[in-house]
Amino acid sequence: MIRPIDARHLGRERVICCWQVDDVLIDPGPSSTVDTILAAVGDERPRALLITHIHLDHAGSAGSLVRRWPDLEVWVSEIGAPHLIDPARLLASVARLAGDDMERLWGEMLPVPEQNLRVLRGGETRAGWRVAATPGHASHHVSFLHEASGWAFVGDTAGVRIAPHALLLPPTPPPDVDLEAWRDSLALIAAWKPAALAITHFGAVDEAGEHLERLRIALDRWGALARLADADAYAAALRATIWAALDPDAAAALEQAVPPDQQWAGLDRYWKHRAR
Repeated sequence: MIRPIDARHLGRERVICCWQVDDVLIDPGPSSTVDTILAAVGDERPRALLITHIHLDHAGSAGSLVRRWPDLEVWVSEIGAPHLIDPARLLASVARLAGDDMERLWGEMLPVPEQNLRVLRGGETRAGWRVAATPGHASHHVSFLHEASGWAFVGDTAGVRIAPHALLLPPTPPPDVDLEAWRDSLALIAAWKPAALAITHFGAVDEAGEHLERLRIALDRWGALARLADADAYAAALRATIWAALDPDAAAALEQAVPPDQQWAGLDRYWKHRAR
């Protein structure tokens, strides 16, 4: 069984998707939506959480779910693992962006006991799942190929798209966007020849090869714009693109998943790092 669970972030549909594959949950979302996930799972106790990366919209509820099921396995990259054990630095970083909205947006983030973690380096195959390090959106991002179905669960590496609309955007918040690494990650996922892509924002993509190529083009476009525009101009261009291409409900969902005011900073940091 493969099914998407809409976390209904802040009550809105098509913002955050937790994926369920049999007794595994991939990217369960923030604690602010954990009751929605628990209601969807019901009595189907999960065996493991697979975390593509530790951003709160993907992994914030991991500790809450381990508190609910104390022997739950949590699969996470070796770079991200310390921040699940002690999320203080991660929460401080997010709070600089969220400010007074921190609790409303994300809820609490409980630590995950170290004994629950199954730490990943990329390149492993475990219990029918192939693991790859896929940095670019984040240095600690990993992706998972479910070998039985051929589906690839790729977090934010394959971008953001609200079906049925065609607009595809790369999410580029700080601190560690890396365009070269991201392109390499897209090539790695394409080499899997997945039957479908499962993305967190939002849903399933059947034409995996075409989708990945379109995201590569989008990375080039928005990366180049960030070199020319300041933060305000970049956000205005991104917002105008979203609202021109999508209906109002989908545009609002996409903005919630990829806040335009936060995207320039990740690319600006990347270009400054390149210049040094």
